[in-house]
Amino acid sequence: MASMESTKILAIIQAGGAGGRMDVLTLERAKPALPFAGSYQLIDFALSNLVNSGIDDVWLSVAYQASALEEQVRNGRPWDLDRTHGGLRLLVPQEGTGSMDEEGFAKGNADELFRLRDQIRTARPDLVLVMSADHVYRLDHRDVIRTHRDKGAEVTLVTTDLEGTYAEDTADHAVVEVNRLGRVTSFAYKPEMPASTTVATEVFVYEPDVLIEMLETLHHELSDEPHEGDDDEGDSGLGDFGDLLLPRLVERGKVYAHRLDGYWRDLGQPHHYLNAHLELLNEDAGLFDSSWPVRTQQPQREPARVLDGARIAESLISSGCVVGGVVKWSVLGPGVVVEAGAEVVESVVFHDTVVRAGASVTRSIVDSGCELADGARVGGPSVALDDPDAIPIVGRESRVSSKLPAGSRLAPGTTS
Repeated sequence: MASMESTKILAIIQAGGAGGRMDVLTLERAKPALPFAGSYQLIDFALSNLVNSGIDDVWLSVAYQASALEEQVRNGRPWDLDRTHGGLRLLVPQEGTGSMDEEGFAKGNADELFRLRDQIRTARPDLVLVMSADHVYRLDHRDVIRTHRDKGAEVTLVTTDLEGTYAEDTADHAVVEVNRLGRVTSFAYKPEMPASTTVATEVFVYEPDVLIEMLETLHHELSDEPHEGDDDEGDSGLGDFGDLLLPRLVERGKVYAHRLDGYWRDLGQPHHYLNAHLELLNEDAGLFDSSWPVRTQQPQREPARVLDGARIAESLISSGCVVGGVVKWSVLGPGVVVEAGAEVVESVVFHDTVVRAGASVTRSIVDSGCELADGARVGGPSVALDDPDAIPIVGRESRVSSKLPAGSRLAPGTTS
């Protein structure tokens, strides 16, 4: 058995599609480029976990708003992944070029792996590590690889138990059952009636030969089936990993689970995104660790300034901020201005937004470059934090001078 150091591991980060559930926040950006905790972006966590785990051969597959993500990752420089051999490789499909093996955009993450199969073959990795780009977590992938080897697995998937208010979202994920030996005995993708609260975190270790063989077998089976109407050009029919790929591999009896007991959040809905930020204001959230740094690409800014008369409590204030008003249980991105007489409560405000005197933001998300004028009222204390449709969201570079109640969605560049 090869040592950990001599094992060739290829990591594939799947940046996903349009992220429609985040509404106006992802109209003009890829979801993994969304800011988090003021100073970071979602993609930073996947990349930092890999580099901290000693994995430096990384493919980042971008299917939507690629330019926003490309600017953020800067050829992998912040993670020391800008190199001639290995390092970070950006995969951007383009219509009509036949890129990623087939023409057009992938129709799911399993379909995307099918399109990449020949490139994976050429790379000849010992293991393929596949993950989503829009979750926030801390994970040493070396532990997952040890589990994979110890079990003699064809696939090892990282699982976590959803607890508390997150348990009600179990049906939005792949739900698994695991026996006492750690083998996955049941796999249900987004079931109506979940059999457990244990879900796949969308981090997988595959044996490459098994992965490619199964992708091609499934595609061959689908090609032999009669279809009604015209198929989408280039669509393998494999869809997402939970549709066909993982269920078939589970049937083979060599899929094992590696349990992640630490912090993991899926931020694909507005209320989860806001609540995850509110959790960070608790020092015991468990995401950050000085021995496991989260690296990022951020412009240099001057230090934050707190003016006389400002009131700040239980909040994260990023560099370049100027605060003269009230900020409570909130996260301010770089360069945010909260003037004296303004108030931000239980909210997330993206970079370079200005909250003018006499404006208030409560239980809301405000994108970058916005101006909230005197008299603007965004959200309020009655906004339900457990309702994905209730969180008011202001799109980037908008100007607000009116009242935006619960459920408001302001498109980018709007005046209200």
